[in-house]
Amino acid sequence: MLTVKLKPRHRLFCFSVNGHVKMLRLALTVTSMTLFIIAQAPEPYIVVTGFEVTVAFFFIVLYILRLDQLIDCIFWPLLVFGLVASVLSIADGALIYRKLLFNPSGPYQKSAVHDKLVL
Repeated sequence: MLTVKLKPRHRLFCFSVNGHVKMLRLALTVTSMTLFIIAQAPEPYIVVTGFEVTVAFFFIVLYILRLDQLIDCIFWPLLVFGLVASVLSIADGALIYRKLLFNPSGPYQKSAVHDKLVL
């Protein structure tokens, strides 16, 4: 029986301690996002956890396919996600500006008791 010991840098990502930790983190993040959805938490919580799940998933795929060793510049995922986040932030700001333009007093408008007419 021939056993081959892989050097730590040649060990597959799925069988490394770092791989197990990253996959456990992804599972916990997916679980927290699921619980946020079930508990009907505010949408920003769900969106932020969904973004974190997406980023963690793509990094795990990157390491499984060993693209970090094939591509010289490993920072391209950060560039892509940074550009996507920038575009979404600009779009969100434009939508908030538009909403405040049409409703300058805000979403919750309080009225005084004496303003109500009782017939």
